[in-house]
Amino acid sequence: MRAATVSRFGGPEAVEIREVPVPVPGPGQVRVKVAAAALNPVDAAMRAGAFGSAGERIGLGWDVAGTVESVGPGVSWSPGERVIGLATGHRTPLGTHAEYTVLDADAIAAAPTTVDDTHAGALPLNALSAAQALDMAALKPGQSLLVTGAAGGVGAHSVELAHHRGLKVTALASARDEQFLRARGADHFLPRDEPLPSATFDGVIDAALLGDTALAPVRDGGTYIGVWPGQEPAPERGVRIDALDVRADGAQLAELSQLVDQGVLLARVTETFPLADAAAAHARLAKGGLRGRLVIVP
Repeated sequence: MRAATVSRFGGPEAVEIREVPVPVPGPGQVRVKVAAAALNPVDAAMRAGAFGSAGERIGLGWDVAGTVESVGPGVSWSPGERVIGLATGHRTPLGTHAEYTVLDADAIAAAPTTVDDTHAGALPLNALSAAQALDMAALKPGQSLLVTGAAGGVGAHSVELAHHRGLKVTALASARDEQFLRARGADHFLPRDEPLPSATFDGVIDAALLGDTALAPVRDGGTYIGVWPGQEPAPERGVRIDALDVRADGAQLAELSQLVDQGVLLARVTETFPLADAAAAHARLAKGGLRGRLVIVP
């Protein structure tokens, strides 16, 4: 089968499509026939060498939507079931940008019934990141949350889920995104090129990686949640600082899948690329300006 991998780090040209053995599910695992798999910034970081060593072959892709093809011992999933899942791990030889992938059975969930595989394949990483960041923030209904990078994948789902949980949400993004974000649940909107208020919000999810700039609007004793471990600012004013390390969670993913069907979450796709053109997809991601995920379709 074909899979997108890297063995030398660099730009989009480092992505290789290679023939690799079809993976065999072990105990507690499922093999998924991949229908769609989003391309995320973490894939670009892996390609550039953020997590590996020179000469080490690394598989690309974390998100997946597809069909259960076979199962290992002790698994209740059945072949033919349509699923979504998250394959975490920074240095594995096979990711989800492939014709088949193997995941732990507790890392997958039934796919949403109201969207196609392409859109379902854009959901797991960003939606789980948003949900787990909100869990870490531990704000109560009625408290105020600022979301930076609110028009991006993690940011937009953070706005949607925070609104669904009863928080008062302020979205920080480009002015062109205001109408979209208000429609997705933002109570207030701040253009990203204007000064931010000081010590105003109970918490912030810093999806834009603004660091100190995103910390300043948090009230004394509030909460700052970053989405890239190691990039968070130093603590000050009693603000609790934490950073998300997203984990696969099939039970939570099942809840998020249902929220797609209920219209709470919107999976956005900008463009699809065949697996053979994965390097071109990486090049498009590097240009930026996306309002939705790029999705690899084997």
